[in-house]
Amino acid sequence: MSNLMDSFGRNISLPTRPQNIISLVPSQSELLYDLGLDEEVRGITKFCVHPSHWKSVKEIIGGTRKINLQKIRRIAPDLILGNKEENVKEQIELLARDYPTWISDVKSLHDAILTIHSIGQLTGKTHRADSIANKIAQKFSSLTRPEDRVPSAYLIWRRPYMVAGSGTFINNMMTYCGLRNVFEEKSRYPEITLEQLKSSSCKVVLLSSEPFPFTNKHRIELESHLNKIRIILVDGEMFSWYGSRLLHAADYLHSLRLQIQQ
Repeated sequence: MSNLMDSFGRNISLPTRPQNIISLVPSQSELLYDLGLDEEVRGITKFCVHPSHWKSVKEIIGGTRKINLQKIRRIAPDLILGNKEENVKEQIELLARDYPTWISDVKSLHDAILTIHSIGQLTGKTHRADSIANKIAQKFSSLTRPEDRVPSAYLIWRRPYMVAGSGTFINNMMTYCGLRNVFEEKSRYPEITLEQLKSSSCKVVLLSSEPFPFTNKHRIELESHLNKIRIILVDGEMFSWYGSRLLHAADYLHSLRLQIQQ
């Protein structure tokens, strides 16, 4: 039997290993696959793009913030995995009335590692989850976070421009690149203007590939307005996916730090 408390303070008790799992979180879907839970995962969201073949063989139960309850009821899950930030609280509470629903809350690397351990325990894959979590911790242990970090901003959206602020996993990942978030005093994902960027101490702007898919044309456009700020396109999954993708993130962040230092 698995018995764990989630981020909402709810105790989730599973009498047996779950056989009909639904994941409402892309990064946790990838983790489930890497834990060897191919057959057990029955439903995923349309944003669960890793592994790529799952979208053609799993039930797509909607988006992360717009869930198809009828599809979920047809699956009759014995475990639903969600996330406090990525899913809608009211929808989660509705699901939790009928199905075991475990919600993560990930704001830092430490939270991510604990979440991996917990999902392993919930799904009967403790050994494999512990191995993944320990490898991630080992990889990140080699990334020192200097005190003198480069002032920067991480854009996640356009029209309006939005950035990652404090209390976000992205903000924590930025420190491993040797960056200091100039909007760290703002909570969550605030809207900003180009004038605010210009008047800040920002030296580097990172344009994420998700949720808004920034491309080179957006980089060129911003460079015409921010000619004294370096602008770099980055892989958003390496900054915001807190499952097994973190196995690759440390090397990516190290390479990006070297690029920024050039």
